[in-house]
Amino acid sequence: MRKLNRRQVLALMGTTLAAGSFSTQVLAEKKKIKVGALRFTSHAASFIAFERGYFADAGLEVEFVFFQAAQPMAVAIASGDIDYAVTAVSGGLISLAQKGAIKVIGGALSEEAGIDGQKILVSDAVFQAGGKTPADLNGSNWAVTQSGSSFHYMGAKIAAAEGIELKFRPLQKVGAIIGALKSGQVDAWSIVPHIAKPLAGSGAVHIVGNVADYLPDYQVTTVFTSTRNASDNRDQTERFLKAFSQGVDDYAAAMIDKSGGDKGVNDMVDLIHKYVYADRPREKAAPSIINGTMRVSSGAALNISSIEDQLKWFQSEGLVDASITLDTLVDRSYVEITGG
Repeated sequence: MRKLNRRQVLALMGTTLAAGSFSTQVLAEKKKIKVGALRFTSHAASFIAFERGYFADAGLEVEFVFFQAAQPMAVAIASGDIDYAVTAVSGGLISLAQKGAIKVIGGALSEEAGIDGQKILVSDAVFQAGGKTPADLNGSNWAVTQSGSSFHYMGAKIAAAEGIELKFRPLQKVGAIIGALKSGQVDAWSIVPHIAKPLAGSGAVHIVGNVADYLPDYQVTTVFTSTRNASDNRDQTERFLKAFSQGVDDYAAAMIDKSGGDKGVNDMVDLIHKYVYADRPREKAAPSIINGTMRVSSGAALNISSIEDQLKWFQSEGLVDASITLDTLVDRSYVEITGG
C-alpha cells in the first residue's frame, strides 16, 4: 500500500471535511418548496417521498397544496404559488407553456399492458338502456372537469375510435362528476381504477371498457414545473425528481412487484391512507387504494410519443395554438425520454 506524505494526508482530510460541511449545510438549509397534488392513489410517489424522508434527504422541505382538477394546478405553477406538480396534460397547461410559464420535465402515471388502468364508466340508466360497451354511447353526455382536460382528450379519442359522437359536459370537479354520474345527470366518464371500481360496486355506475384499449402506453400524467425552475434552479429540480423517483420505486416494489409480500402492501396502504380516502376508516379505504394500483414511470421517464399525440389532438380541436412545438412544452434534459 502506498504511504501518503503529510501534504497528501492534509489534502485528503480537507476534502473530507469539506464534503461533510457541505452535507451538513444542505441539511441545515433545506429549501422550502410547495408541491401540487390530487388526493388520488396515482399521486402516491410524492406522498411516499415525503413520508419516507426522501425529500428531506434531498434538502427539500415540502408542503403539499391539494387541488381538485388539473388545470388550476397548471395556473398555480405559472403564478409561482406552487413549485412542482404531477397532473395530466391539459389545454391550459399547454397554453401556459406557450407563454413561457411552465415546462413538463418528466412522466408519472401511465397505462401499461397487464396492469389495471383507467376505466370507462356509464350511469345505471344508460347501462339498463343498452349501453354495455363504448360503441353504444353515441350521442351520450361525457363528463369532463373542463373543456380541454385529459377527460376531454380520452373521451374524444374513444369516440373517434368507435365512430360515435359524444357531448362533452364540463362539471369542474371530480366530486361533482361522481355525483352527476351516480344520479344519471351525465351518461359516461373515464377515471382511475381506485375511483371507478368502488363506484361500479355501488350498482349506480357500471364499467364498460378500459382506456388502455384505445390509448395503449398513454402517458396519463406528467411532472411539471415553472420554466424558471427548469432553467435556473436545475440542482433543486434534479433533487426533486430524484426524491420523487425513489417514491415511485417504493410504490412499484410494494404494490406491483409485491416484493414485500402482504406486509409491504399493508404498510404502503397505511402510508397512502394518510392522504387518500383519509376520511374513511382504514378497512374501507384499503380496497380502493389497492384497486388504484397503476404503473408510475420509473425514474419519471417520459413517453414523448404519447405527449406528442396529446398535443396534436389539442391543436386539431383548436384548443391550443397550432404553432406550439413539443420543445415548447417539454424540457427533455431531465429524464429518460421513451417512445420517440
